[in-house]
Amino acid sequence: MIIYNVTISINPEIETEALNWLREVHIPDVFRTKLFLEYNMYKIVEDPLTKTHNSYAIQYHLESWKKFEEYTEKHAERLKGETQSKFGENVLAFRTFLEKI
Repeated sequence: MIIYNVTISINPEIETEALNWLREVHIPDVFRTKLFLEYNMYKIVEDPLTKTHNSYAIQYHLESWKKFEEYTEKHAERLKGETQSKFGENVLAFRTFLEKI
C-alpha cells in the first residue's frame, strides 16, 4: 500500500474556510478519480504547550504506484491548480510518500 501524504500549511485568517473547502470540495473531487482507497486527515500540533496549529496532513491511500502514476497523469495538475487558484499563497502544500512494509 502507498500513502500519498500532503502536508498543508494554511493562513490562520482563512483556516476555517480552507478546511471546509478541503472536506466538502477538494477531497471528494480526489475520490471521484476512483484511484484512492481511503484517506485520513490530521491536525499537526506545532507547539504542544499552546497546541497552536495551522498545518494539516492528509494521507491518501492507494493500492499501488501504478494508481499514483495514473493520478499524476490524468488528475493531479487540475486538482492542485484548483487549490492554488482558490487560495494562492494562503494554502501551501508539500507532498511525501509512505510505503507500507
